[in-house]
Amino acid sequence: MSRLVVVSNRVAPIQEGEATAGGLAAGVLDALKQKGGLWFGWSGEVTETSEHKPEHTVGPITLFTIDLSRQDYDEFYRGFANGTLWPVLHYQIGLGRFEWSEFEGYRRVNDRFATALAPLVGSDDLIWVHDYHLLCLADSLRAKGLANRIGLFLHTPFPAPGVFMTIPSHAALIRSMCAYDLLGFQTEIDRTAFIDYLLRHAGGVQTGTEGAVHVFGRTVRTGVYPIGVHVDEVRAQAETPINRRQATRMRANLLERLILSVDRLDYSKGLRRRFAAFERFLADFPAQHGLVTFMQIAPPSRSDIETYQQIRRELEGEAGRINGRFAEVDWVPLRYLNRSFARNVLMPLYAEAQACLVTPLRDGMNLVAKEYVAAQDPEEPGVLILSEFAGAARELDAALLVNPYDEAGMAQAMDKALSMPVEERQERHQAMLKVMRTNSLERWRDRFEADLRAG
Repeated sequence: MSRLVVVSNRVAPIQEGEATAGGLAAGVLDALKQKGGLWFGWSGEVTETSEHKPEHTVGPITLFTIDLSRQDYDEFYRGFANGTLWPVLHYQIGLGRFEWSEFEGYRRVNDRFATALAPLVGSDDLIWVHDYHLLCLADSLRAKGLANRIGLFLHTPFPAPGVFMTIPSHAALIRSMCAYDLLGFQTEIDRTAFIDYLLRHAGGVQTGTEGAVHVFGRTVRTGVYPIGVHVDEVRAQAETPINRRQATRMRANLLERLILSVDRLDYSKGLRRRFAAFERFLADFPAQHGLVTFMQIAPPSRSDIETYQQIRRELEGEAGRINGRFAEVDWVPLRYLNRSFARNVLMPLYAEAQACLVTPLRDGMNLVAKEYVAAQDPEEPGVLILSEFAGAARELDAALLVNPYDEAGMAQAMDKALSMPVEERQERHQAMLKVMRTNSLERWRDRFEADLRAG
């Protein structure tokens, strides 16, 4: 019987009765719980010699993980995946670096995944691979004789060809990506950029089927699958009394209006420009002094990479400087929390906020934007301020859309959000909620799986 085999860089820890955070983990877990299957990936551990972990079964789901050696971790994860691919995929080419040895390490780890995975896969199993860490995995699996249907969903953006081609190994990457049967993207912009590369730079020819390209002797299909959230589940978490207690305590010493942002500490999220925009808001709208608090929650990310350490230092310095400029004895305008909070704390906190700033410089989707909307009280909703360069902006166009490079524009959006009449807030919220219910997490998962099976 055909199984679903999911492959991702990390396998989320799963315990019975424990909620799993994150869009990828939640969507994958739902699919595997319903039909059973295998989830394969890196254990998250770095060992002297990379090794396989014993299988671990939770209900109908079998988890299989492998460790990485220190060399694998440095070249594959810290090196090519996050030092080269991540910045370029997010249009931050000035922050990227490239070493051929790291690219070879990336291919080596993709091949190690394939070597460990191949014996576990049945001939009719469906293989669903996730994200930028594993662009070469299908190519390695094909080399080992697997003829299964294999699909890749890219959670990040895919940049315009001229940007992607700044990676010296771009041609090899594209050829490897075309070993997949189906490539899924968050938005039409991302898919168009990929197809544009195939047609202009790889000798591809469009077929009669929408989104399909004949290239490298095979036909590759593409699709747009915007990832969503469990709308009702998020609202339920926001409303649960036991969850609300901690959010209420956090909120108790704040003033009437709260602007909230929640982001992983990453340069693609536009945090430095967001802090500058809030400073501009305080300077341009002095009537808001003493009435508004901006809370930035930024859990640490990739803390062993120097670029991320530098961002943390800069944000801590900027928060202190802005507060030093504007704070009063009884009012601290900016609260910067460099730590993680559980979802049962975040969801009610979203519901408490009058506005949410989601202003990445570039983002595949950004589920914080969708979770904030889902958490809101429909009778008294807050306002989403959203970067036009987030994938979510393609769906949530009833948000206040801003350019994250325009500090004055973001400052004006904050003032508009805090003064918006309730009727307009309700209208915008209802429009966004309608789209989110249509493009739900379940639909994302089911559409991709059905298209991959259909061939």
